[in-house]
Parts: sequence; C-alpha cells; structure tokens
Amino acid sequence: MKAVILAGGFGKRLRPLTESIPKPLVEIGGKTILERQIEWLGNNDVKEIILCIGFLKDKIIEYINNEKNNTISLKYVIEKEPLGTGGALLNSKELLKGEEEFIVMNGDIITDLDPSELKKKMNKNIGVLSLIPLRSQYGIVDVDNNGKITQFKEKPIISEYWVNAGIYMLNKEIFNYLDEKSSIEKDAFPELVNENKLAAIKFRKQFWKSIEVVKDIEEVEQQLQRK
Repeated sequence: MKAVILAGGFGKRLRPLTESIPKPLVEIGGKTILERQIEWLGNNDVKEIILCIGFLKDKIIEYINNEKNNTISLKYVIEKEPLGTGGALLNSKELLKGEEEFIVMNGDIITDLDPSELKKKMNKNIGVLSLIPLRSQYGIVDVDNNGKITQFKEKPIISEYWVNAGIYMLNKEIFNYLDEKSSIEKDAFPELVNENKLAAIKFRKQFWKSIEVVKDIEEVEQQLQRK
C-alpha cells in the first residue's frame, strides 16, 4: 500500500513557528508531525509514502534524506507553485502508477484510526472518507426550563454531526476528476457524490487531531501523555 501526504502548505495559522519550519516538521511531544505520521502509516502496512511538498521544501527533503526508517520508502514531488489538494495529488500520479488504491491524507493530522477500515468499503466507490464526530470549540452550558444552569460541558463531542478527518482511500480513477489547480474536497468530492461513488466510515472513539493553530500543539501533547 502507498500513501500520499499533502504537505505543501504555508501553515500560516501556526506562525511564527512555521516562518522557518514547514508545518510537517513542527514538533509535538518530542517528535515531528511527519515522524508520527510515518510511524502510524508504517504500522498500518504502508510501504511507500509520497510527500507533496512546496513551502520550505528543502527542509523536508533534508529530513527525508536523513530518515533512517528501513521499512518505508519515502519519495516526494515538488509544487513549484501552490496547486491545491487536487493539483498536488495529480502531481504525484506518476509515482502512483500501478496502484489501484492508495491512502491520501493531510500533512497536519495525528491519529490512531485504522485506515484498512476504509479499504473494506471501496467496492465500486472511487473514494472513501474517514469521518470523526464534531468536537465543539467551546464549552457548553446546559440550562433548564427555569433558566437555572444544570451543568457545564468542556468542549463536548457533538455526536450527531460528523466532520471530514482528512484521511481518504482513493481509487486511481480519482485522477479523472482532478486538474492542475483543483481541490479534492471542493471539486472532486462533490462530483463523486453526484455519481454515487463516494462513501465514508465513521470513527467514533479513535484519537484524532488536526494541528492548525499553536494552541493545538499543547492540547495534543497533553492528550498524548494521557494515552
């Protein structure tokens, strides 16, 4: 199995950390995001990882050249200009030649969900998305009919809503839905929905976190310590 990590973004919301360090090389609990992703993918039978890189690409290339993992092959493709997620994936098409299905994921995710669950639902679908329950950004206050506060809930999971976890299993036919500067999420996925070729798996209790702002780093470090 091969996996593509979309890692070409500027990481603007993580500045000033990402002014000199590409987002995948930001450290969390003594390991970079990329290192954690490589370990996770390796533990899930991925033998080759293709990194789609752009911003501060030389630092990621240096990391790849120094990586001592002997069980996973690391390759990369370079975006000379921002291409969008669809364009970045299309840029890696040659390195995916011969693969019927492959994992595609964002370069800012830390998780322990099992991507093999996605493969089970491929059938005639072109893509299967991983979904996680929505977690509120804020604490919630419960109030009874008399206006009395009954309890506080700190950033609860809102289980009736599901969000895209940024980890996909895709069939090679996905390339027919991409162009040079397209978005997988905004362009390709809506077309697949219209054609009834996109499915999803709900992951209810797995660890998942997207590292988008500096505060996320502290939260993830605390969560990892409790695991």
